[in-house]
Amino acid sequence: MDKQYLKSLKSSFDKDGYVFLPGFLSHEEVALLNENVRRFIAEKIPSMSGNHFFYEDKNDTATLKQMQDLEKYDPYFKKLAVDSQFETIAKALLEEDVVCKTVEYFNKPPKIGKATPPHQDGYYFMLKPQQAVTMWIALEKVDEENGCVKYVKGSHLKGMRTHGRTTTLGFSQQIVDFGTAEDMKDEIAFPANPGDLLVHHSLTIHRAGANTTADRTRKAMGLIYWGESAKEDKETKERYMEQLAKEREKV
Repeated sequence: MDKQYLKSLKSSFDKDGYVFLPGFLSHEEVALLNENVRRFIAEKIPSMSGNHFFYEDKNDTATLKQMQDLEKYDPYFKKLAVDSQFETIAKALLEEDVVCKTVEYFNKPPKIGKATPPHQDGYYFMLKPQQAVTMWIALEKVDEENGCVKYVKGSHLKGMRTHGRTTTLGFSQQIVDFGTAEDMKDEIAFPANPGDLLVHHSLTIHRAGANTTADRTRKAMGLIYWGESAKEDKETKERYMEQLAKEREKV
């Protein structure tokens, strides 16, 4: 990948807290990715850990909302993330070697796909320093009606905001005081076409709307990379995950 191109991405990323790369994947690459997602759903879910996949309605398999750690179950998704063009970008943006922590799948089923609350991924990661990026790849057309991603520009430069509990499965925390005049002034929506790529810093505030359409899904992939300098507070993380598991049992 061209060094000047990566340098330009890094400059925008440092300033805004995100970069948007339209058409990053070709139509053929998106088709192959979608094909492998469908294959994974059919073949792998029966053997997956129960906390690695979620439904909007647990009694309806058509409402699959999220899958996590796909790279641990299937070599196609490991190859997608490791020694790949995505890893190259993560290294350039963080200016260090990186580790892929997870490959994820997201969907908002029509009518019932809930809004993603405003949050910072770093709250979940619990890292010091906050050297991490999240990548989001549209698998189909995404807009305001079915829940496009929205970023608060420059928010990664202002530290961690206070988070509190939500009832949104898969996104258990949200920024409790989100919606200030400054938040709304700096928020930018990113409608996307299949193959478009968004990359954001772990402190960048973001959210996504609900899927209000009658018949359109909103499918996307996610890849998370941590810089090698980032260290996890394991004790705090374990307590958080134990509490989260207990709350999921009640859903």
